[in-house]
Amino acid sequence: MNSLEHLEPRSVFHYFGEICKIPHTSHHEKQLSDYCVQFAKDRNLFYKQEESGNLIIISEATPGYENKETVILQGHLDMVDDKNASCTLNLEKDSIPVKVEGDFITTEGTTLGGDDGIAIAYALALLDANDIPHPRLEVIFTVCEEVGLLGASSIDLSICQGRRLINIDSEIEGILTVGCAGGRRAFSHIPVTRTVQEGILCELTLSGLLGGHSGLEIHKGRANAISLLGRFFLHLKKYTGFSLFTMSGGSKENVIPKKGTALFLISPDQENNIKKAVADFSNNIKKEYGTTDPDISLSLHIIAEAEKNVLTEASQNAVLTAVSLIPTGVQTMSADLPGTVETSINPGVMELLEEELLIRTSIRSSISSAKESLCEKVQQLILQLGGETEFQGDYPAWPYAKESTLRNKCIEVFRQQYQKDPELQTIHAGLECGIFSDKLPDLDCISFGPDQFDVHTPMERLRISSVKRVWEYLKALLAVL
Repeated sequence: MNSLEHLEPRSVFHYFGEICKIPHTSHHEKQLSDYCVQFAKDRNLFYKQEESGNLIIISEATPGYENKETVILQGHLDMVDDKNASCTLNLEKDSIPVKVEGDFITTEGTTLGGDDGIAIAYALALLDANDIPHPRLEVIFTVCEEVGLLGASSIDLSICQGRRLINIDSEIEGILTVGCAGGRRAFSHIPVTRTVQEGILCELTLSGLLGGHSGLEIHKGRANAISLLGRFFLHLKKYTGFSLFTMSGGSKENVIPKKGTALFLISPDQENNIKKAVADFSNNIKKEYGTTDPDISLSLHIIAEAEKNVLTEASQNAVLTAVSLIPTGVQTMSADLPGTVETSINPGVMELLEEELLIRTSIRSSISSAKESLCEKVQQLILQLGGETEFQGDYPAWPYAKESTLRNKCIEVFRQQYQKDPELQTIHAGLECGIFSDKLPDLDCISFGPDQFDVHTPMERLRISSVKRVWEYLKALLAVL
């Protein structure tokens, strides 16, 4: 019995607890997919599992609903595996130790995986119930959503009859998501050369940043650790010479990087200058980001004299140019939908390796030409520095539909339950609805979900009471579709 078994609705939290026991980070969803296959077998439900782990489970209509149109329920199996530096869990192998704090489910030091484990829990609870009326359900669980919607892009939907899709991958109760941005991932490589040099080895650590989801929270103006590292070393040039040995930051393309580190050499007589440079830069960023990232911190550790294979001057200039000049954050806001981000970019992972600099970037836009233009800008910058960029995980935007029968029914049921109108919203984060719309002609889509906060970070939490209300909403919706 897990620590969630006493919560209502019991069936939903039972399965969410079970999901948290099973490792299911991106590219490691097979165990959770197999769990869902066994669930289907035990209940004599038709299923189709792909080699990737993508899974479709079908439940026929309950009595009286045989002539209703099929409904597709959809969520993704994977989660983002971000954690604090002090956390010893390996999320590719270990369970997530969930805990209840008031009206929230949280964990300690890692992401929770409510995005999108709660969708899987809702779907399993529905499939397991004998007293919930519904039309034929086609339940789709995809893999690798968090790393470019790869599962949705590759899945074979030829067995699907449904043309009404409910995606349960939104994070604010009371909002019906009706459109989203498209995106692409950029993998940039710049070759570097090195030379042996002696000096005082220094370690720089930038920490205390909030980070966050690069789609949902990019508009909040939070600091990007990768960009700030590049900016620091340009700042350092005004105080002293130095030679870079290693530099890294971030963990996922779609997570705003919240930590960065670097090792570099300075001359023995330059310790006071480097200390002053760090102090001045630290004061600057605390003034700039004191509101968005109140715990931002820059620390210096002067280690000892050392001999290291550092970057040559030409390679160091190329690396610092790339890291400091690659675009970051919101690029344009929508003129048609005030307050909505149109185009953004997030350098999410940077690593200075022995022979190259690697930068992995998430690019998003609700306008395809703007997405292409930003991709070209990144490609051109890296090209001018002697490198190359490859693109992966392209997915289309999900445009707002002027007419939607499903949306109208969702609004009607929402009014009945909440006695008010829902908010309709297009979001800057990527959802799989756009890909499914390309695969299934005339697909009518909607997305909603319970309250979740600080997703993709170790502060992630899921509101218990919201899970219950959305469960009642989902059941009521299925009863009238």
